[in-house]
Amino acid sequence: MDTKTSLHERSLAEDLAPLDAPAAARESVVADPMLPDAYRLAFADPEFMARREARGIRFQLEMLKPDLGQQAHGIEHTVVVYGSARFVDAQTAQARLATAQSNGDAAQIRAAERDVRNAGRYENARAFARLVAEHSQHQPQDQRIYICTGGGPGIMEAANRGAFEAGADNVGLNILLPHEQQGNRYITPELSFKFHYFALRKMHFMMRAKALVAFPGGFGTMDELFEVLTLVQTTKVKPVPIILFDSQFWKQVFNFDLLVQEGMISPQDLALFHFVDTPQAAWDIIKDFYQLPD
Repeated sequence: MDTKTSLHERSLAEDLAPLDAPAAARESVVADPMLPDAYRLAFADPEFMARREARGIRFQLEMLKPDLGQQAHGIEHTVVVYGSARFVDAQTAQARLATAQSNGDAAQIRAAERDVRNAGRYENARAFARLVAEHSQHQPQDQRIYICTGGGPGIMEAANRGAFEAGADNVGLNILLPHEQQGNRYITPELSFKFHYFALRKMHFMMRAKALVAFPGGFGTMDELFEVLTLVQTTKVKPVPIILFDSQFWKQVFNFDLLVQEGMISPQDLALFHFVDTPQAAWDIIKDFYQLPD
């Protein structure tokens, strides 16, 4: 017995190989395609892990990996930003408009003009995230609030970008899709996670959320927004600020007063969310709710 073993060495193997196997032997156990499937270690067998019967295990892994990754960075409080994946920044939108105008294509010009309008929303999300990040940079670690998004382009990119430009870590919870599945370049690399299951991704949005800000968006944005509203309405989660950015857009898309008139929601349910039109107004609601210092 080796009496010089460190007290801190773990007695159980933590990798894919036997404790003392040389590198060549480890590689043969893990990666040799000639080995029968039955001989592979269960967690190193992708075909086995992808079976329907192993779905519960995959759920657990998608819960555990992002949780441990955020714990390691001391992230306990987030502001989650939702919004369309289709918006671009102001500079890109102006360049598209200039190109369309030079081509003289009426349809292309209309699309580019729409891009310019939506770029204002992109820039507002970017500015809002910068406000959150700049505040948190001056707080103790356990009181910092981090920007968290779905990790894709558009509004998600804008919010990650605002935090990045302020020098703050930020989180991206991406989802494996046929399109828009790559994490944007402004997410802190160690905090860029990819999910297969929407349900687990949504749970991670809520686990650390101290506020949710929904910018204009499509089906995905509305799905996430109304899931949060339902969770708060039914007291499955504690109330948090739910902020709808761009009041004209949201009031045009949804007639919340009609839902009250028809008895489908209660009048007090209208207090579950706030309409705002500026980044500062959104941040002020969050600051007031938690009595954060200026």
